[in-house]
Parts: sequence; structure tokens; C-alpha cells
Amino acid sequence: MRQHKATTKKSYRRIPSATDQAEMPIELPDGMRDRISRKAYELWEQRGCQEETALRDWLEAEEIVMRRDP
Repeated sequence: MRQHKATTKKSYRRIPSATDQAEMPIELPDGMRDRISRKAYELWEQRGCQEETALRDWLEAEEIVMRRDP
């Protein structure tokens, strides 16, 4: 009678990619999202309320607020 060797599957833990990490939202301190939003709106108004600048305004506002309020 032949005995079969038990096979075991190795389980691999998936390492998160840079894309996965970018999709995970970060938690901001209380009130910071509101300050970023107000600053982004202010920048958007200064640039003439142009729809195509909304993302640039938001990213610049994040940089300004986070630099000022670490």
C-alpha cells in the first residue's frame, strides 16, 4: 500500500501596492478638512472660479494648510 505524502499549500500574505496605499484615505485632525476646503475655495475664487482648476486648488490648499498646521 502506497502512502501519499500530504501536501500543504503555502499561504502568502499579499503586500499592499502603492496604488492600494494611495486609495486608502488618511485621517485628518479635527477641523483640518474644513480649513483645506475653505482655502481651496478661496484659491478657486482668486483664479476666477474656473472649473478646471478645482483639483489644483484643492492640492495647493492641502499643502498650504498642512505646512501651516502640522
